Amino acid sequence: MKAVLCKQFGPPDSLVVEALESPRAGPGEVVISVKAASVNFPDVLIIQNKYQFKPPLPFSPGSELSGVVKEVGAGVQGFRPGDRVMAFTTYGAFAEEVKTEAGRLLKIPQGMSFTAAAAFLLTYATTDHALRDRGSLAAGETLLVLGAAGGVGLAAIEVGKALGARVIACASSDDKLAVCRSHGADATINYATEDMRSRIKALTGGRGADVIYDPVGGPYSEPAFRSIAWRGRHLVVGFAAGEIPKLPLSLALLKGASVVGVFWGDFARREPARFAESVKQLTKWYAEGRLKPHVSETFPLEQAAEALKRMAARQVKGKVVLTVS
Repeated sequence: MKAVLCKQFGPPDSLVVEALESPRAGPGEVVISVKAASVNFPDVLIIQNKYQFKPPLPFSPGSELSGVVKEVGAGVQGFRPGDRVMAFTTYGAFAEEVKTEAGRLLKIPQGMSFTAAAAFLLTYATTDHALRDRGSLAAGETLLVLGAAGGVGLAAIEVGKALGARVIACASSDDKLAVCRSHGADATINYATEDMRSRIKALTGGRGADVIYDPVGGPYSEPAFRSIAWRGRHLVVGFAAGEIPKLPLSLALLKGASVVGVFWGDFARREPARFAESVKQLTKWYAEGRLKPHVSETFPLEQAAEALKRMAARQVKGKVVLTVS
């Protein structure tokens, strides 16, 4: 089987595609014949040794996949060969076959394609954990989404609307904001051409946003936090802009506001019952048509480097997915 390999840390062009022996399932493990694998921003970081998790070289990047169970190891219950599944792997998904722990698998809901399944779990589960669990977003509140045209950004718009919130989407271009509106955003801000603080003030009647969903960091976090409402919650999801911002904590005091960390990976591992409830809610919303994964482009597995370069250059709307023929 073929796999995309990181044999030395570096940019996407340093990746290679090589033939490897097919993996075999050990106790508690499952081997999946991969049909699709989505590209997420941590994949850009992990191949450059800039991510908090640092796998030993060589490794295959990719943290999210869908496919068909090929083999199950001893002690595995609930899965059998032929099952359509999606899985989260931290790394290793950019390959024709992947071995992982059975606890990282979920069955694909009826009617969901392999491409949609590969783009579903990390973005929507991260967002649901952020908005419902960490942010306690309530119906009638205002949600401000930074980087709203990305995978987690569009998920935040849809989950926010499912919860009954008013959603303001922020992105860097008008074409990205058009995608945000098509996914339900009530209002938009182009923070490349508009003053974000004055627009937030105008759109909220001076009150500010109740919840800020921030997967971007960099220069956008502080002006957003300065525009937070009384008792607002600023959700720290990631730092796609590259820079980790330094927020003046006096603002938290003056607004009675909270800065709340969102680390979905450890949440799923530490609180499996709550994670299972989250997935149940997400699949229900998907069945109702409220969640619609946006895949802007697909590439064959062999072109993983090109897909990663698009992600690194912030040229992606929604998700980019690698497909395996």
